[in-house]
Amino acid sequence: MSQASMKSAPLVLALLAAGVVGGAGVEALHNHANAASAPQVALLAPAQAAAPVAAAPVGTIAPPDFSAITERYGPAVVNISVSGMRKTGGEEMGAEAFQGGDLSEFFRRFQQGQGRMVPRSVPMHGQGSGFIVSADGTILTNAHVVKDATEVTVKLTDRREFKAKVLGADPKTDVAVLKIDAKNLPVVALGNVKSLRVGEWVLAIGSPFGFENTVTAGVVSAKGRTLPDDSAVPFIQTDVAVNPGNSGGPLFNSRGEVVGINSQIYSQSGGYMGVSFAIPIDLATAIRNQIVTTGKVQHARLGVAVQEVNQALADSFNLDKPEGALVSSVEKGSPADKAGLKSGDVIRGVDGQPIVASGDLPAIISLATPGSTVKLDVWRKGNRLQLTPRLANAADKVAQDDTRPDATEGGKLGLALRPLERGEQRQAGVDGGLLVEDASGAAARAGVEAGDVLLAVNGAPVTSIEQVRSMMAKAGKSVALLIQRGTDKIFVPVRVG
Repeated sequence: MSQASMKSAPLVLALLAAGVVGGAGVEALHNHANAASAPQVALLAPAQAAAPVAAAPVGTIAPPDFSAITERYGPAVVNISVSGMRKTGGEEMGAEAFQGGDLSEFFRRFQQGQGRMVPRSVPMHGQGSGFIVSADGTILTNAHVVKDATEVTVKLTDRREFKAKVLGADPKTDVAVLKIDAKNLPVVALGNVKSLRVGEWVLAIGSPFGFENTVTAGVVSAKGRTLPDDSAVPFIQTDVAVNPGNSGGPLFNSRGEVVGINSQIYSQSGGYMGVSFAIPIDLATAIRNQIVTTGKVQHARLGVAVQEVNQALADSFNLDKPEGALVSSVEKGSPADKAGLKSGDVIRGVDGQPIVASGDLPAIISLATPGSTVKLDVWRKGNRLQLTPRLANAADKVAQDDTRPDATEGGKLGLALRPLERGEQRQAGVDGGLLVEDASGAAARAGVEAGDVLLAVNGAPVTSIEQVRSMMAKAGKSVALLIQRGTDKIFVPVRVG
């Protein structure tokens, strides 16, 4: 499940494992070339006294005392140290390795040729947090905390240390399950995410920057957040101060129940800036149960690329409000294709659960059981209909259809394109251009992605697929594509010979 949309992420989406040697201490995702400068500290003038205004009481204003929760459940929070070898260079020098860096740097290195980058392994050391969920030593943490680890050490608050076995890790949801050989350990109490309210007080316990058993508190800022990292997690957003090393640690509600696993932050500097995200504990528990029972995690697949519905698109499709997941492409032979989904459909519900943002769809589908049937509420050309696809397993490889129509003869370029709607042109700030619905082959290897806007080929503006076909018929071994992603534009050299 991918989200094909023209999006801009001006901040860094950072994973929170700390102390990595041989790589960045904080892994950054989806940063743009012109990153915003670090924020400056401003002194605030004292507020002027104002006459008291009568207001209806809205509940307790003073924050709760978290000392009892910390005293009771703090011993169930652990520090995790990892070591291993991590590969750098070579095949890793692709889009994934530069998602947090300068796009121009990525394309510069790509032009140099991947063959010149010799893969090598470097030592890796890192730290994170976790918490004990069973007295016999089962521990929950983040998958990225133990990624590439060959040795994992768990340290308890009583200073005892244990070698841990990684029972399993699921990168899709960033959940990992560890096991240590111990008995009668302190455990946390698990809460109900559905009863968690925005504005409710929460606290985190973890090891930011290696400072073990650090307690920070804040409030729930939002629920069900989807992030631009292709994850399938409806995150809990908070303003709790979490930093590198907090990864994998618990997020408690004011009743002392764990409601989430601290996982990521948005930051311009790699450190806390007031926006942090936690994986809901019910999701993490479902992943844990799969790992403990089967040793692996299965995710379902629908087979569509979707994008956000803004007001302009809602007007174009005669929707009453800008909600839902707009289907930009349907994978041939996929469950979506077999069920009759088409490009231009707007999915507005799954099994009675409303789809408000496009990211709600992959979050629901990915966590469904492969082989199960779901009911999709679909809006198509002013009519409501219901489709019932049988979901496939996301782990199953999808046969690539090289005969599908695209903008080039024989899939030479590897782009599936369509003209931009007028509202999409206004949103992107362009007069022409073609939306990249899917990228494969040469274009994908060069870094072009679904959701990009193709503005020109070899400097000549394009407004139709026929123009692109004509230009490609005359092209040599490479072409220069002018691509707009968000508000950034960059020429991408693509070898097609």
